[in-house]
Amino acid sequence: MPETLDLPPAPSAQEHCWLPCSRHSPALARRLLRESLARVEGGERFLERAELLVSELVTNAVLHGTKPGQLIRLSLAADQERLWISVEDASSAPPRPHISTDGQSGRGLLLVDKLSEQWGWGPREGIGKCVWSVCTSISEEE
Repeated sequence: MPETLDLPPAPSAQEHCWLPCSRHSPALARRLLRESLARVEGGERFLERAELLVSELVTNAVLHGTKPGQLIRLSLAADQERLWISVEDASSAPPRPHISTDGQSGRGLLLVDKLSEQWGWGPREGIGKCVWSVCTSISEEE
């Protein structure tokens, strides 16, 4: 798992939204991702991988990075080759795999590591952290 890494430069046109600390936030984030990628030429090439990444990053923020009443910030940017995803939460604790004893949960960061071209995290100004992922389209890696 990476230690603190700065987010690589993304296109200047980024979309941001605030999500509540709710079990519904991963589904909302996936919907926002689909809407965002629909506005990008060829954006559908990222969709399968990006939905998994967004789900895992937002779920981790809900479960480990925020308390009720706090918000999560999702940021997305894409060009023809890459998609940049960042999720900011209120916890300063570094992201770590938390594999449960029954093996049914806790593999999210392992999945993020596998699906991302690059990923990392860093402190957010004020409080909290930003966990980010850069992914390529499925067709680029085939």
